[in-house]
Formats: sequence, structure tokens, C-alpha cells
Amino acid sequence: MNQRESGNRHLRTVEERIGYTFRKPYLLDRALTRLAYTLETGLPPEMHMDALATLGDAVINVVVVDAIVAAGVHDKGAITNRKMNMVNMSRLRALAEEIGLADHVRWGKGEGAQRVWTSGRVLAECLEALIGAVYLDGGMEMAADVLRRLGFIGKI
Repeated sequence: MNQRESGNRHLRTVEERIGYTFRKPYLLDRALTRLAYTLETGLPPEMHMDALATLGDAVINVVVVDAIVAAGVHDKGAITNRKMNMVNMSRLRALAEEIGLADHVRWGKGEGAQRVWTSGRVLAECLEALIGAVYLDGGMEMAADVLRRLGFIGKI
């Protein structure tokens, strides 16, 4: 198997795990590429996940608030508290671990050596980037569907 076939199979595995097939696979590839990797390999600067992670963070917040309001909560304070309980680094990181996301991210050499995904916010940001890519590829409803399928949006 050549490198391209291996990369395509790698992307298909992520798609299978999240239950979504990308129309624009380059978005998934970008969502799985860390800045350090792009700098080390000479990829164009727009090929890393950072912007997608910022976008994905916003999308996750919108999806969660929408679900809370749809569940009948209308008090601003209650909405904020429920959102804060649902959207946090620990939950995002746990979800990323459940789908084995770290195995599919293209890490920089130092990140790989230090296994940066085992602590802190790094793996949560990778999940945010993935959701940002789904949003750009399929829209808000597809991003919400992925979050529901993964069990992130459950009982409110």
C-alpha cells in the first residue's frame, strides 16, 4: 500500500468512527494536522487545525445552547450553567479519547516525543477542529448530528 492509500484509509477510519463522510476530505486532513507538523514538513501555513479548532469551539457551543433551549430551558443563567457543565475540556478530551483521535492526528516530532495528547487541552482542541471541519463541510446540522451520534448531546 502506498502512502496516499494509507492516508485515505486513515481518514476513512475517522469518518467511520464519527459517522460522517466528508465531501471535501482535505478539511478532515487539515483538522488532523497540528501546526508543529506543518512547520516541520513545509506544508502551507493554512493547512493546520488551529482555525478549525476555534470554529469548532463556537459550533459546539451553539449546538449545546440550541439543545438546552429546545429542552425547554429559557433562563439565561440556567442556560449558561448547563452549557458550562456540558462543554468543558474534560468532556471534549474524553470524547476524543473514545474515538481514538490521537492515533490519527499528525503531530510534530516534539509533540509525538512528549505525547502531548496525554495531558491538558491538546486533545480537546483536536476534537474541536474535527467538529469545525464537519461544520465547514456539511453545515450546522451535520455538526450537531455528529455530536449527537458520539453521545456528546444527550439528556439536557
